[in-house]
Amino acid sequence: MMGHAGMAAAAVRYLRSVGAPTTAAAPSPAPALPRPALRAVREDERAPLDPAEFRSVLGHFASGVTVITSPGEPGPAGFACQSFASLSLDPPLVTFMVARTSTTWPRIARTGVFCVNILGAGQGDLCRGFAVSGGDKFAGVAHEAAPVTGSPRLADVPAWIDCTVQAVHTGGDHLIVVGRVEALGTDPAAAGNGPLLFHRGAFGHFHP
Repeated sequence: MMGHAGMAAAAVRYLRSVGAPTTAAAPSPAPALPRPALRAVREDERAPLDPAEFRSVLGHFASGVTVITSPGEPGPAGFACQSFASLSLDPPLVTFMVARTSTTWPRIARTGVFCVNILGAGQGDLCRGFAVSGGDKFAGVAHEAAPVTGSPRLADVPAWIDCTVQAVHTGGDHLIVVGRVEALGTDPAAAGNGPLLFHRGAFGHFHP
């Protein structure tokens, strides 16, 4: 049986016999393109976006609602978040966005872990409690430790996702947090009530 070296030599002999090149010719270099002039964006070139209109238009996009929690330092930390999404199946990644002015995020970042608590219908008051700044947001809120990170897993939420922080990117006035999923689960009884939705500044429900 002919080995790899013999097969390669035979291929070269065949190519030479038919006049085909046995090596690739070096490509000629492409002409260099002129470099564009670099300058700052002028004020008259900026998009005339009114912040209120921006919020109003994007508010037409209905989203689910979550509470991001962490063991925190010195105590548990959490905040309401609607900018959450799945990101990757392999590896399992999720993402959420948080304002760079958030006072809760630094406490979560120091731990490097978090739990995404997906809220269900009827949990609007729970969301409002975590949407405020300051105070003890966990007062009277039943929770237990998520299995891997120990982040607070809120009681009676339809689903939860236990994560470690994979990466953090800047995105304008927000940070884009990427989390690697370590564990996750659902509560079938709570999930049967449907999700809590947020649309145009108000909570709503999904009716199939």
